[in-house]
Amino acid sequence: MTPHGGSPSIRQPDYWWYRARSEMLRAALQPYVGSAERLLDVGSADGPSVGWLTAPQKISLDLDPRGLQAPGGICGSVLALPFADETFDVVTAFDVLEHCQPEETALAELRRVLAPGGRLLLSVPAYRWAWSDHDVANGHHRRYTRPRAVAAVEAAGFEVLRATYAFGAVFPAFAAERALRRMQHRLGYGPGGPADVVDLPAVPRLAERVLVGLCRIDRGVLARGDLPFGSSVFLAAVRA
Repeated sequence: MTPHGGSPSIRQPDYWWYRARSEMLRAALQPYVGSAERLLDVGSADGPSVGWLTAPQKISLDLDPRGLQAPGGICGSVLALPFADETFDVVTAFDVLEHCQPEETALAELRRVLAPGGRLLLSVPAYRWAWSDHDVANGHHRRYTRPRAVAAVEAAGFEVLRATYAFGAVFPAFAAERALRRMQHRLGYGPGGPADVVDLPAVPRLAERVLVGLCRIDRGVLARGDLPFGSSVFLAAVRA
């Protein structure tokens, strides 16, 4: 079986989902970055989604060196972060935690390298019922609900400041796509295990414009409040 490798953004950094996620992450979580001096971005292969993250000292870390860009890129694992205790003011891990087993070790490492009062910013995929061959190919171990994500982060010693769903406006299309994947899987189509770099679904140009436009509705809502459902969970927490 081929082990999971890097993020699909290595091949398709301008894919509509990454562009939309960047706007939503910024709207929902940028206030929690504050005036951080030292920032660690874990899982930086998803660089297209974190261009808005800035700090005087910003370090990018990813398990796959193909996702790193010089300067400031370090190849390493969130399960054993190569940094001293209490090094960073902010740590981000966008669509990383679902890849980690055990989950508790990853969260303990994220907490360890945060200074007291430091902020943790996360995103994870939502809903166990949405599990599909796409999750298998991407090397996921789990999907989350908002309460499940909050409980995991609080158990690791954080105080959750905000937790919201995202990608709500495109949620009907997401649910339909997952239903189609399940049907195809029953018929024997689709990948059978983890892939090196997953190919993302092709989207016609008109459909892409519609999806991006719908996601901008989410962006506007997230700048003011939370969404009650969506295919992702965004979370901000402070080291207690």
